[in-house]
Amino acid sequence: MRISRLRAAAAVLVCLGLSSCSLFGAWKHAGQSPAPAAAKPAPPPQPEPLANERFTLSPDQDVVGTVQVVSAGKDDTLTDIARRFNVGYEELLRANPKVDPWLPGEGREIVIPSQFILPDAPRTGIVINIAAMRIFYYPPAKRGEPQVVITHPIGIGKVGWRTPEGVTKIVRRQKDPTWRVPESVRKEHHENGEELDPVIGPGPDNPLGKYAFYLQWPSYLIHGTNKPAGVGLRSSHGCIRLYPEDIEQFFNIVPIGTQVRVVNQPFLFGWRDGELYLQAFDVMEDDVRASPSAQHKLLTTSLGAQRQQQLKARHEQIDWQLASGLARSPRGIPVAVTVPDSSLEQVLAAAPRVQNVLPEGSTWDGSSDLPMDEASFRQIVSEIEPGSAAAAPAAHAAPAAGSGGEQRGAPKNGG
Repeated sequence: MRISRLRAAAAVLVCLGLSSCSLFGAWKHAGQSPAPAAAKPAPPPQPEPLANERFTLSPDQDVVGTVQVVSAGKDDTLTDIARRFNVGYEELLRANPKVDPWLPGEGREIVIPSQFILPDAPRTGIVINIAAMRIFYYPPAKRGEPQVVITHPIGIGKVGWRTPEGVTKIVRRQKDPTWRVPESVRKEHHENGEELDPVIGPGPDNPLGKYAFYLQWPSYLIHGTNKPAGVGLRSSHGCIRLYPEDIEQFFNIVPIGTQVRVVNQPFLFGWRDGELYLQAFDVMEDDVRASPSAQHKLLTTSLGAQRQQQLKARHEQIDWQLASGLARSPRGIPVAVTVPDSSLEQVLAAAPRVQNVLPEGSTWDGSSDLPMDEASFRQIVSEIEPGSAAAAPAAHAAPAAGSGGEQRGAPKNGG
């Protein structure tokens, strides 16, 4: 009996001891904060963007550049991003159809259409594809050196003032050119309530900008602009206009006598890494091939006999359903049409996500001639021909530049 009492007392003491330890532990930790959670490692920095203006070519290469994706900054508009990455406004708008051009939104992914299929034309001198609104210059290559191509976005003739197609050449060039305004252009501006002087000298009001090439076609020039936001759309009176920095680069390297070939190729096929790609642009609204039936024929004829023979020799077949879909809803992004289950969505998903900064080697310095504000933009849009693609609702329209060369029997030195 005594032993049982001793055991009971011992049990009570053990319980009290354990309780006191628990209480002591609680008192000990009552004034302490819990250990902070481990900080998540910062995501690795995005790579810098790839250069998208100058490319070295291999003999059988038709596709240059890489599609890239950036995140819009807080204050970015599509005109800002287009200038930064040396693409035209409509190029960028076409690649991002669901993006508000004035308020894309901070962090919104923007596709940079910086991959190009070279025009189906001899790779010599200057080649201009008005459907793509792009100029390509092939500098003469020295023996033993690879061929190079330099490409920039351009503005072209608006509806009623189409940029002509064909072959011409540069006959002279001029720094700080004078614009002798064609009478038909003065009349058009007069009808819009604006009076133009017959001669506009060098300076900020000159639509030719600071540099101009004069062509063997008397009424047409390749020149700069005093309104860079207008590059990349149909806004001139037939001339080809470039960003100020791009025309300056060409002015310093393109010699007089250089051949200029202007083509109109909305559907471009080209080889890359053994696969055939298609890059589709809009067929211009004043092009006789703009009807759906004509577009289908244009798509098949754009392939060309040589590529048909190459496909046969390689035992390759085109996914015509995919090709037709790309042509109906053109985004200006090259997509492989000989790869099973290929799609535009796959191309965009695989595109590198890069920093939204000026690519290395750009002609622009990142600060000169910054794009205009929205009020000026709306005013300029109102000057575009009502039937042109750029004359869309103001929030989604493209800004236009000053008048270019003209097509209706203009006198020499049309702007």
